[in-house]
Amino acid sequence: MSISINGSILEGGGQILRNSVALAALLGKPISIHKIRNGRKPPGLKNQHRTGLDLAAEIASAELTGATNGSTKIEFTPGLLKTPGDFVADSVTAGSITLLLQIALPLLLFTYQPSTIPSRLTLKGGTNATQAPQVDYTEHVFLPFVQRHFGITADLQVKRRGYFPKGGGEVVVSVTPLAQRLKSFSLLERGNVRCIKGIAHFAKLPGHIGPSIVEGATKVLSTGLAEMSNIPIEIQSQRERNENTVGAGSGVVLWAELEGGGIIGGSAVGNKGTDASLLGEKAAQDLLRGLNAGGCVDEWLEDQIIIFMALAEGESAILCGNAGGLQMHTRTAIWVAEKLTDAKFHTEQLESGHTVIRCKGIGYCASS
Repeated sequence: MSISINGSILEGGGQILRNSVALAALLGKPISIHKIRNGRKPPGLKNQHRTGLDLAAEIASAELTGATNGSTKIEFTPGLLKTPGDFVADSVTAGSITLLLQIALPLLLFTYQPSTIPSRLTLKGGTNATQAPQVDYTEHVFLPFVQRHFGITADLQVKRRGYFPKGGGEVVVSVTPLAQRLKSFSLLERGNVRCIKGIAHFAKLPGHIGPSIVEGATKVLSTGLAEMSNIPIEIQSQRERNENTVGAGSGVVLWAELEGGGIIGGSAVGNKGTDASLLGEKAAQDLLRGLNAGGCVDEWLEDQIIIFMALAEGESAILCGNAGGLQMHTRTAIWVAEKLTDAKFHTEQLESGHTVIRCKGIGYCASS
């Protein structure tokens, strides 16, 4: 009998789909998700959601019904994981590549028999959009964090950038299966900022765009971190070759590495007519907000690590920022994890306004 998931709960978006299907595939639990993106206009699946579902179904040898554009209900009955393996997913549109990775990565970590052969995942679509993590954030913030704290090994290469609205990007991700269960971690002390790094990328635009983005970001950071003037700031300007992108576009991702092992990101995506220096300023302000919140992770990383905390062996703990409590995406990820697994989460609000998330994970391992 399948587990029924209400897709309109809490955040009510694509995250419920991604986390529910990933956990169902690993645990071998049939699920039915209804009221998918019920509060969105229009509701139901978009092309990128359908592509992610098809990808998960392929990796998990699953039976998938209802996965058509506009559908508000799907049923997913998993089979056996086909890992390690080579998989390809193409959203055709500028649908986010990083959101496709979110649904696939947990599945590629596990195999029924020990293996050192990595899975290869080729993802096509949008690399830098406003409604999802930019690929540079995934490469320089998310992946280094999960490698350090969960023991995950994954390599990401951007073969071609895909800017909105044309898409056409291509990213190749190599994921090495875990030799043991996901490890738990405790990250409750932030420490000082070790350094700030970043990438300002642009394609098929005038050559001054990249340096102007860097200049704008550096100016805001230098002012905002005046009391910590000894922090090294290194932001690269990266112009893409014309053959490595379908359309014109720009963006910037910044990240601050913390002494305690945490990492905070900030980003901005260029729009037609947006001044390049203002784009850099916006990303820097975003990073400063994350730093000022005082957590060990930013609000985007916060919700992305919940599924791994649930799957890990032992108790994990993370100090989150004080910007109004847990983000809706984080609360949704916790709800899904507790709905589908035996993981137990506990959140504690500190006097400082920060929140500590603790999770007793299930110590998952693949078994046929």
